[in-house]
Amino acid sequence: MCNNFTRRELLIRLALVFFCLALWRNELSLLSFPVLCLAWILDGGFQRSGQLIKEPLVKAILVFCMVLLLGFLWSEYPEGGRMKWKKYFILLIFIPFLSLLNKERLPWVIGASLAGCSVVLFFGVYQWAVLEGQGIPLFKMSYLSFSAMLGIGIILTVYFAGTSITKKAKLLFWVLALVLLFIQFNQSARGLILATLGTLPVLIYRAEIRKFTTILVSLIIVVSIFSFNSAVFQERLVQVKHDIELFHQGNYSSSVGYRLAMWDVGLDGIARKPWLGHGTGTPESYFENTIVTYKEGIYKDLPKFQRTSHYHNDWIEIGMHLGVLGILTLAFLLWSWCQSFKTHHLANLGAALVCYIFMAGLTDTFLIYSKIPILLLIITAIAICWQQERERLRN
Repeated sequence: MCNNFTRRELLIRLALVFFCLALWRNELSLLSFPVLCLAWILDGGFQRSGQLIKEPLVKAILVFCMVLLLGFLWSEYPEGGRMKWKKYFILLIFIPFLSLLNKERLPWVIGASLAGCSVVLFFGVYQWAVLEGQGIPLFKMSYLSFSAMLGIGIILTVYFAGTSITKKAKLLFWVLALVLLFIQFNQSARGLILATLGTLPVLIYRAEIRKFTTILVSLIIVVSIFSFNSAVFQERLVQVKHDIELFHQGNYSSSVGYRLAMWDVGLDGIARKPWLGHGTGTPESYFENTIVTYKEGIYKDLPKFQRTSHYHNDWIEIGMHLGVLGILTLAFLLWSWCQSFKTHHLANLGAALVCYIFMAGLTDTFLIYSKIPILLLIITAIAICWQQERERLRN
C-alpha cells in the first residue's frame, strides 16, 4: 500500500512539473491539460471540490465560463475563423492545479516554473541580443507574449525587493527588476511596457512619502534613460506617429489604425446589443460582415491587412460576446482574483497583478494569450499554497 502511494505521489508530482514546463510549447501544453486533470482525479480531487470552491477566484472562473456557455443560447454559432474566444475556458485549469498543490509538492512546482521561465528568458535575450529579432520563434512565442512575461517578472521582483528583509536580497531583486525592464524596453510591445510602468506605483504606494518619492523619481530617471537608449522603443514611437498620420488620411492598415478601427466597430456592435451582446463566438464574423457597409465601407479592406480574430481589447471583446453581462462578469473575475490574494494576506501583490491584467487588456485581448494567463494562474496558485502553509505553521 505504501509502495502504491509512493508511485501515485510521484506521478502527481511529475504531472505538475510537466504542466509547468510544457506551458511554453503549444504542442506539449495541449497534452499537459488532460495529464493534469488525470492526476487530479487520481489524487481524489472531486472529494475536495466543496472546499476548493470557497476560493474567490475559483468561483469567479466557474461563473465566467458558465456565462460564456450561456451565450451560445443567442449566438449564431457554429462559425469558421480562428475562434480565439475558446482560450477563455483554459482558465478552468486553475481548479485542478490549485487542488493538487500542497507543502510537499510546492518545491517541485516552484522549481519547474523557475526553470521554464529561465529557459524562455535565455532564448528571448538570445533572440534579441544575438539574432536581433523579436519574440522567441523556438517556442512560437510572439514579442507580445515575451514582453508580457517580462512584465510579470518585473512586478514580482519589485514586490520581493519591497518585502525582503536583508539589504543584499533587496539589492539583488532591484537589479534583476532593472535588467528585466531594460529587456522589455527592447521589445516592440508598447502597450505592455505602459502596463508594466503603470502597475509599478501600485507596489510602492504604501511606502513612506520620502521613500515613495525617491523610488518614483528613480524610476522616472531609469525609464527616461532606457527610452532614449532603446533603438526599438524609439522606432516604435516613430511608427506610432506614422500610424496616426495614416489614420487621419483614411488609411487604417497599420497597427494603431487597425486597433482604432476594431474598437470603433466593436463599440458600435455593443451599442446595438448592449445587454447580452451578439452571443459567444459571433463577434469575429460580425466584424467582417459589418465592415462591408459600416461608415460607407471605410474598413472593408482590413481583413487583407490582418486576419480577423479578436478586438484587441479585453473589455470590447467580451462586450461583443456577452454585452453588459459579460463586462460585469469579467469585472467580477478580476475583483475575485484580487480577493483571493487579499484573503491570503497578499493584497499588495494581488492588486499589482490584477492592475497589470487590466491595463494590458486595454490594448490587447490579454486574457486569451496562449501562455501568459496560465503563467499568472500558476503564480496565483503558488502564492495561495505558500501562504496557507505559512499560516498553518503560525497556528
